[in-house]
Amino acid sequence: VPAGSGMAVGLALLLLLAVGAVVPAKDSLLNLCIDAKHHKSEPGPEDKLHDQCSPWKDNACCTANTSLEGHKDQSTLYNFNWNHCGVMPPKCKRHFIQDMCLYECSPNLGPWIDQVDSSWRRERILHVPLCREDCEEWWEDCKDSLTCKENWHKGWNWATGTNRCPWGSMCRPFSKIFPQPKDLCEKVWSNSYKYTPERRGSGHCIQMWFDPAQGNPNVAVAKYYAWKKRSSPAQVEDMAPESDQAVCAVPGSVLLLLPLSLALLPGVPGAVGSR
Repeated sequence: VPAGSGMAVGLALLLLLAVGAVVPAKDSLLNLCIDAKHHKSEPGPEDKLHDQCSPWKDNACCTANTSLEGHKDQSTLYNFNWNHCGVMPPKCKRHFIQDMCLYECSPNLGPWIDQVDSSWRRERILHVPLCREDCEEWWEDCKDSLTCKENWHKGWNWATGTNRCPWGSMCRPFSKIFPQPKDLCEKVWSNSYKYTPERRGSGHCIQMWFDPAQGNPNVAVAKYYAWKKRSSPAQVEDMAPESDQAVCAVPGSVLLLLPLSLALLPGVPGAVGSR
């Protein structure tokens, strides 16, 4: 093969690499499941999701059994007892069940996944921006319910195999332990959620509650924050994400090799063997 032809083939291959680098690829922050105790390895349809988890049936990270267990007062999922300060009123409990469904079933929490070193999970969610209405309705329906702890992730008495109030703690109304909606949403699961002023339908906050007949609004929200997470603050101020385009830079290794390949072409100034 003539030397010139070999160099041309080499250049063509490098250009193909460069083009391939900007072809849209699967987004590592979108449509995925948390690496945790009861989550599936990847999302998919689940026709028999129970009751409040059913909005995720078209694409879920939870199984039908997980959704069923999550609705029980004494669930086998984590041996967690909602009724640790007497019976939790149904209007309050439904928010915690919906919170459970979002956590276990949603494939749209990728931008907020955080690595953890735990015996029962390797990932958690952190600072998920919860829509204002979801947070305020949760607090309003639970403000008169009783609890003895601010952070429900840790510090319980597990001597009996289920969570009980720590020795010396007192059962008090939610409104005393969580004075504002922000306190409940952010503190009860150690900052899994973040209270935001954004409203449902804004495209900038995650909804615990939504009508599946209208589609899952959290898909677009995850796309927005995945783009935002990869963008610089300056870009975030001046640009909007493209809904169906992947923004991807050419790898540095390809950029470094391109000048070398050009230098091998006959007739190019500075090329090897040129006159």
